[in-house]
Amino acid sequence: MPPSQIPTAFRFGPFEADLRELELRKRGVKLRLQEQPFQVLALLLQRAGELVSREELRTALWPADTFVDFDHSLNTAINKIREVLGDSASNSQFVETVPKRGYRFIANVEAIGPAPVQIPETRKPDADALSPETLNQLPAASRSTARFFFALIQIMYLIFYLAALNKLDRIREIVAAAITSSGSAPLLQAAILLTAVLAIPTRLYLLSAVGFDYRGLGVKFRRLFPALAPVDLFWAMSPFLMFHLLGVGLAFAATAALLYVPFAQRTLIRMAYAEKTARSEGAPPLSR
Repeated sequence: MPPSQIPTAFRFGPFEADLRELELRKRGVKLRLQEQPFQVLALLLQRAGELVSREELRTALWPADTFVDFDHSLNTAINKIREVLGDSASNSQFVETVPKRGYRFIANVEAIGPAPVQIPETRKPDADALSPETLNQLPAASRSTARFFFALIQIMYLIFYLAALNKLDRIREIVAAAITSSGSAPLLQAAILLTAVLAIPTRLYLLSAVGFDYRGLGVKFRRLFPALAPVDLFWAMSPFLMFHLLGVGLAFAATAALLYVPFAQRTLIRMAYAEKTARSEGAPPLSR
């Protein structure tokens, strides 16, 4: 019988036996009955109308390694049951003795099933609610997509460097016309030259590493980022070298977009090489 169909109580006459609480009640009033007699009564109720042999009672209620006077203990339990029920062996209304064989519960018995289990309603998480774990998750994207956009950024920077080096004299003229201080133009020109020369091999390394899917790129880029980010932020100002063509408004807009690019690179690397980057930082792999 499935557990959900096993009776938890029995009602007979004015009595009710609660198998879960091991309690016998008469019209709602609890009666005093020790545990062992109650277990004998429960077994008889579960097989009401059937003969339950003394050996079956012994097997069910007295383990084989229990050293007791079984006959005396069983007789005592039956007497206590009859006493509390107001029953007798000579005029049985509830427990009938079958000489030398066992006992039978002869009264009408109503089995009471378990009460329906109340399952607490669990609130479904709000799809719009963001947990701290969700906030830290990276966007779901394939590694190839992240690597592709990272490579495009490297190519963009290489074009910036080569175009600036090709027009270095023109840049000096533009800066000189825009800045009144005579010493600023050569200084800015030197900064453009130096950062471009140093950044070109770095960009070529990053482009080849992502192209060949070098698995250590996540760790390498994390180490390069503190030095590379200031260079990228400096080059984010490059649209102002073309403000005479773009206008001040577009120059500001382009600069604002380029200021985000260094951090976009870092995010793309974490998306493409999340496990390697996380291990190098001593953290669990990032969700992808």
